[in-house]
Amino acid sequence: MTRSPTGAERLAAEERRLLACVHCGFCLSACPTYTRLGNEADSPRGRLVLMRAVAEGRLDADDISFRTHIDQCLGCRACEPVCPSGVQYGFLAERARAAAVDAAGQSLPTRLLLTVFGNQSLSALAGAGGRLLRAGGMAAFLARLTPRVLSPVRFGLAMLASSRPVRLPAGIIASEAGRNAANTPTNKAPSRRPRVALLRGCVQDALFTHVNRATREVLEAAGCDVIEVGAQQCCGALHAHSGDLDHALDLARANVDAFLAADPDVIVINAAGCGAMMKEYGEQLGSDLLYAQRAHDMATRVRDISEYLMELDFRPSGRVPLRVTYDAPCHLHHAQRITTAPIALLQRIPGLDLVPLERADECCGGAGIYGITHPELGGRILDDKIDAVVNTGASIVLTPNPGCMMQIGAGLVLRGTDTTVMHPIELLAHSVREARTAPDQQDVT
Repeated sequence: MTRSPTGAERLAAEERRLLACVHCGFCLSACPTYTRLGNEADSPRGRLVLMRAVAEGRLDADDISFRTHIDQCLGCRACEPVCPSGVQYGFLAERARAAAVDAAGQSLPTRLLLTVFGNQSLSALAGAGGRLLRAGGMAAFLARLTPRVLSPVRFGLAMLASSRPVRLPAGIIASEAGRNAANTPTNKAPSRRPRVALLRGCVQDALFTHVNRATREVLEAAGCDVIEVGAQQCCGALHAHSGDLDHALDLARANVDAFLAADPDVIVINAAGCGAMMKEYGEQLGSDLLYAQRAHDMATRVRDISEYLMELDFRPSGRVPLRVTYDAPCHLHHAQRITTAPIALLQRIPGLDLVPLERADECCGGAGIYGITHPELGGRILDDKIDAVVNTGASIVLTPNPGCMMQIGAGLVLRGTDTTVMHPIELLAHSVREARTAPDQQDVT
């Protein structure tokens, strides 16, 4: 049995990608850690210099400078769209983190979290416990009581509290005359109903089952047949971002097998980080002779839910008169380059007041489990995001990624605001329900 390459060996094999950086500095102003710390080593080009030093054997992967600055990277990939050389920073950062973890190991909390999320049984058990603790607002109550000296516990409880479903009132239509003439959503009529598979996810399935239900509801309203893929696993994104690349690739292989066996027309993802990872399966498994082509074939079928609904020209018709704002998850905006579809979909909801959010494309500080493992720096970035959200006056902030929902939601809970956080698909599902329950326009006099 051939051994897996070490993290340093994987990094050394990426000489072509590392040499693409010309150190122009366009990435500096886009990097949330550099703009706050002002340290060249905490910028993308600075970290690439450190990666090259390790790849070329001039620096050991267990060197404190390498481990510290790689570990402080959010992995938000905001540097990629502004890079004129097309450096694949996210891909390289995952291999750099794997090299650091191989050399020095992972912290116990990180190992524990990755073990839970990477195992369906443990994830389901943890999810059940979390749902029980958040029931009735208990998690939010405990978060506010927990002293600041116990910051990780306090923030963890606030994150859990923010995963609780938001209950929108039924029949919030402003006036009878304001209803749409059509009380059913419209979309392009396909020649046949598409067979669509939905990634359940790990955190999504454990704590955001209401988001998965809403996704299925909207897809069915859009004319899709949603099929089950029982053998699917966690996408592996959290593991890759945390340096456990071997486990991440094992999960990727399991998903390639599971989804190709089900043979859907489209694989829909409602979590930005998962979508970015699965769209890159072909590249992630590019050196695996058994899986490279199959992974590429699977990745071509992956669509973000907003991306796919726009392809179907889905138009919800139920009126939802709420003031909301939208925050763009990094792995949707920067990694997948899906910038307009979520906003365009929301703008199609009748009655919705969508107000712009200042610096909506900047990371919220969540970055997988970064908000827990780096509470100080992650907290500084989060505070700026919460200030921006509060300044909009919106009652709801919408963001399509579970990590972002929990990070921003925790900040709102601890700030004591009335603003809540939701996934955009939940609002679209609410619009679908409003359309179904509203009387036909011809009955309005």
